[in-house]
Amino acid sequence: MSPREDQSTLFSILQELNRNEQIYLSPYATCSDSGIRRHPEEKKGYRQQFALDADRILHSRAYMRYIDKTQVFCLVDNDHITHRVLHVQLVARIARTIGRFLRLNEDLIEAIALGHDIGHPPFGHDGESFLAALSVEHDLPPFQHNIQSVRFLDKLERKGKGWNLTLQVLDGILCHDGEVHSRLLQPHKISSFKDFDRRLNEKEQNPQLSILPSTPEGCVVRLADTIAYIGKDIEDAIILKLIKREDIPITCQKILGITNGTIVFNLVTDLIENSSLTAPEKITIGFSDRVSSVLHELKKFNYERIYLAPATKKNIPLVRDCYRRLFGFYLDCLTNKPELLPEGVDLMNDMVSLYHGPHSKKQKVLDFMAGMTDDYFLTQAKAIGCTVPKTW
Repeated sequence: MSPREDQSTLFSILQELNRNEQIYLSPYATCSDSGIRRHPEEKKGYRQQFALDADRILHSRAYMRYIDKTQVFCLVDNDHITHRVLHVQLVARIARTIGRFLRLNEDLIEAIALGHDIGHPPFGHDGESFLAALSVEHDLPPFQHNIQSVRFLDKLERKGKGWNLTLQVLDGILCHDGEVHSRLLQPHKISSFKDFDRRLNEKEQNPQLSILPSTPEGCVVRLADTIAYIGKDIEDAIILKLIKREDIPITCQKILGITNGTIVFNLVTDLIENSSLTAPEKITIGFSDRVSSVLHELKKFNYERIYLAPATKKNIPLVRDCYRRLFGFYLDCLTNKPELLPEGVDLMNDMVSLYHGPHSKKQKVLDFMAGMTDDYFLTQAKAIGCTVPKTW
């Protein structure tokens, strides 16, 4: 068989796969052939649209840096504590299970899940708050990791060309906010990149603005984000002796369970049983009242006993100081003393003109620091004389 004939066969299979989606998926699922890209692509491949996006995210440099990014606990000398890379994989698996039983598009779910936290800076949400404060001080919009995830994938990767991901994937990443408690979500449909850019700009100017995913798949990932971290963070905290298993609130123990596996199972089961895709105006992805209430209680427990615990936060003052001093050092180098930049540090100066046009030196520093891994951040901070925290 000639290469041309091989390719013809592959495209025939692609057409069959797309037809099968019309048959087997929910009428309100997002079919792969509906994917919209910002820029038309001349080379037509045989992978389905959202599967292609998942592959592109996996091959991005930003995805590779997940491996050394804090999830909750930083500077812990224990290989069994969750890092960001495991978290996004757990979100993907949990969300795909939910999507399969709701007959939604698992490729779209996976792509959103794998990319949703790519914009997280070193040291997790604490790092995000430090960059947000520095952004405001330097007359930039407050840093938000979901917007930065879109920036990396849409504008910064591949030397500023981006990956040209579909509208549906980028929208799911932008709207993934798993920190906000929601009993149920209803998709807020958009149909163009003009709509997407408008909502991104509105969110950038107002971080408190509530924006909902445009697809049911995006809604699933947003809730799976919470399911993936709520019990896993408890397991990590038990390993680190911050809490004991019996400390979990009694109501949560009775309804959700006391292990991560049981908590995930019960949350996933409840979400599948209480979600509805019966009509366009009645699409709801969410939990029962009882389980949602208990989940909210468990979130409060995690915040009080884990996320805000003195042991969790003990290194944060040093990290904050490193953020401030590194930001000031890099900005001064770009503005006045480029010869002082350490070898190998390129503050977004090798980007194509797409990036250089409207982006300030402050934005370049912000983008560079947001992309750092924890270890690289500490190495750079130590090189300019910062006192860096030790592992515990």
